[in-house]
Amino acid sequence: MADFDWLFFTEVLVGGLLSGVMYSLVAIGFVLIYKTSGVLNFAQGAMLLFAALTFVSLRERGISFPLAFTITFAIMVVIGIAVERTVLRPLTNKSPITLFMATLGLSYIIEGAAQLIWGTQVHGLDLGIEDVPFDVGGVYISQFDIFAAVVAASMVLLLSLFFRYTRIGLGFRAVADDQFAALTVGLRLPWIWATVWAAAGLVALVAGLLWGARVGVQFSLSLIVLKALPVLVLGGFDSILGAIVGGLLIGASEKLAEVYIGEYFGGGIEGWFAYVIALAFLLVRPSGLFGQKMERV
Repeated sequence: MADFDWLFFTEVLVGGLLSGVMYSLVAIGFVLIYKTSGVLNFAQGAMLLFAALTFVSLRERGISFPLAFTITFAIMVVIGIAVERTVLRPLTNKSPITLFMATLGLSYIIEGAAQLIWGTQVHGLDLGIEDVPFDVGGVYISQFDIFAAVVAASMVLLLSLFFRYTRIGLGFRAVADDQFAALTVGLRLPWIWATVWAAAGLVALVAGLLWGARVGVQFSLSLIVLKALPVLVLGGFDSILGAIVGGLLIGASEKLAEVYIGEYFGGGIEGWFAYVIALAFLLVRPSGLFGQKMERV
């Protein structure tokens, strides 16, 4: 251990944790919908793509950053509410596989709409933050990773505070715990669902901008949601705290695995190592670290 480079280890670990925060942000979009309606919204990736593509297309047409952000957010709210009212609400009380297939179909419809409206070309997205290393006590960290992690963490914190302390947030938690009990005390489920879908649209917009600035705004951006699945398996599909912890664990473990054991597998294990962890975790604790325990029948 005397020859172990602790500075390099710290650099890799911090980089992984910063990536994990961005994974958490994507995963929270899933958690919001799943907690209130029990739907694994596979269309979240398409929403992320549509938001990033809409924003960058508006910017390329000379619209200012704040106005483009506001317009895109309004569009995402409309899309979220429209999806909830026209597709998911009629399917209430249907089987989970029916709901999953509905959101899977929605993802292709939203991607097709994005292609029809904005085209298929790849766009660069500049948020004004250079992706250059920043020296912190001998540990080099990407300035963009720091910026993205701060934005993502701020978003997570604001959502957590909103759903914990506001009136709508309390209603959200009540619906998440027991929909029938929430109805008996007079809560309006359609209003709660609409608010949650609007929040999921905002999450998709912020996540889309951060990931779009990192990898470019292209149609493969919708596949970012696949990175959120191991996060959800570890943290639990119905826990915001679980999405945060799961994201950090997945981000750190895949980076460390790539650097320290990747050579024994020919390299490139960062792309699939998270799924190995998720599969192993499913065998031990299917509900995740913070998810509700599943009753055995």
